[in-house]
Amino acid sequence: MSHLQLNKNGELCHFLTLDGLPRALLTDLLDTADSFLEVGSRAVKKVPLLRGKTLCNVFFENSTRTRTTFELAAKRLSADVITLNIATSSTSKGETLTDTLRNLEAMGADIFVVRHADSGAAHFIAREVCPHIAVINGGDGRHAHPTQGMLDMLSIRRHKGDVASLSVAIVGDLLHSRVARSNMQALKTLGCADIRVIAPKTLLPVGIEQYGVRVFSDIERGLQDVDVIIMLRLQRERMQGGLLPSEGEFFARYGLTAQRLKAAKPDALVMHPGPINRGVEIASEVADGAQSIILNQVTYGIAMRMAVLSLCMSGQTARRQQREEH
Repeated sequence: MSHLQLNKNGELCHFLTLDGLPRALLTDLLDTADSFLEVGSRAVKKVPLLRGKTLCNVFFENSTRTRTTFELAAKRLSADVITLNIATSSTSKGETLTDTLRNLEAMGADIFVVRHADSGAAHFIAREVCPHIAVINGGDGRHAHPTQGMLDMLSIRRHKGDVASLSVAIVGDLLHSRVARSNMQALKTLGCADIRVIAPKTLLPVGIEQYGVRVFSDIERGLQDVDVIIMLRLQRERMQGGLLPSEGEFFARYGLTAQRLKAAKPDALVMHPGPINRGVEIASEVADGAQSIILNQVTYGIAMRMAVLSLCMSGQTARRQQREEH
């Protein structure tokens, strides 16, 4: 999908998946987000990069963190923001997705942030919209959540430096997790030395080895001497059939407790994309402990989404100029 995301100069103009994006571009996103972190510490948290632009949040699934951090990111870049409430929008009255998009285009939108339960929805929209509009995937089905993947990479880099020399463990419901897929793609592209996944066999996707990971079914073995632990939410709403006996048994075998954390390095980071299910995938004492950077991830998420918005708009401007020249 790189051809859909990049202009002829290799610059970002949509952000749909991390799959196929070059390492240099991911590094550019991280560097740009680093520069935007300073904006959040100012008394006036605004820069004029997207003044006159309009961002539309088109969320077919609920998400407090993703939606609000995109809103904050856009406003800090001086863009106008429209949030479409799908539950009360015309789509609930029978309007097609394409007609909804055409109406938003007619309102002068420049950026669509799309969250949808169907895998591939953001790619479909990127193909359908006017060519000057940037489409950013805020999470689609089980497929991808690229801004979450990149904010996780920014979180690791801020606390641990380059991921290339690190051991990173991703624990929990990998089968249903778009975050896990984006994290594995990012870690692999950035040259992470040791990527581990830890889960029961029923929660592992087929072909997970393509991401260059080591698979563990025993959490104590999997966490041995790791630098970073990324816990995943148990996604009951996506499960069909008896993939798990109970949440209690899952916590007993795979929950991150203070005792299990001791298997990792003493300064290992604990991460979670949220929302946290305390006592299901992680104990409260760990989630709130000194090694947790879960709230930092939210802060870094604003800077990363600012970086994605600014680079996509810059890439779209270059694409428009390329079309005009021809």
